[in-house]
Amino acid sequence: MRKLPRVLVVEDEPAIAELIAVNLRHNGFAPIVVFDADAAQREVDAVLPDVILLDWMLPGRSGVQLARAWRIDDRTKGVPIIMLTARSEESDKVQGLDAGADDYVTKPFSTQELLARIRAVLRRRAPESVPDTVQAGALVLDAAAHRVTWQGRELKVGPTEFRLLHYLMKHPERVHSRATLLDRVWGDHVFIEERTVDVHIKRLREALGPAGAMIETVRGAGYRFSTGAAVAA
Repeated sequence: MRKLPRVLVVEDEPAIAELIAVNLRHNGFAPIVVFDADAAQREVDAVLPDVILLDWMLPGRSGVQLARAWRIDDRTKGVPIIMLTARSEESDKVQGLDAGADDYVTKPFSTQELLARIRAVLRRRAPESVPDTVQAGALVLDAAAHRVTWQGRELKVGPTEFRLLHYLMKHPERVHSRATLLDRVWGDHVFIEERTVDVHIKRLREALGPAGAMIETVRGAGYRFSTGAAVAA
């Protein structure tokens, strides 16, 4: 029997949580509903979900605080997070993405769009389908092991940043527009804003440290991975 994807719904409004849960059950998912940050942490500690729907405003710790904590924990850093919130300003979206969310859905939302976004993050969870190793100088990406190393030292790179780096390293010295990166890395670019690319590029550069210099911004055009960029240890 096929295992249903587990979706942890962290939402403090029972009516919204129940609506989401009903739609998830009817569409082939196994929802687990909790109403606060402490309960969410207990569920994550017990069994890792396949995806987390995380409300921004929660009793106690906020969704943003939870996302940050999960992203720095080796056990939870690979779990896709979709932030649910009534905050619709660009600065709020950037804050949510910076905290580690893979996607951002503003309330009110259509259940069909939410389901599509859940399916999209689950499809995007794996890197490019053919396991391989890509190397640029001292920077090595091992897709099979899902590991990035710089001068032999393993780097902590989030799942979305890993996919982004994989694509850039496999297509070096080319300028990739934000729309192209959304299409090639995210897949369902209809649901994702181009601003998302800038946020994840920033996070990727920070994760790479000195090797981040190899990801160049081409003003007005996009980004390029340049193996000839000067990198200091």
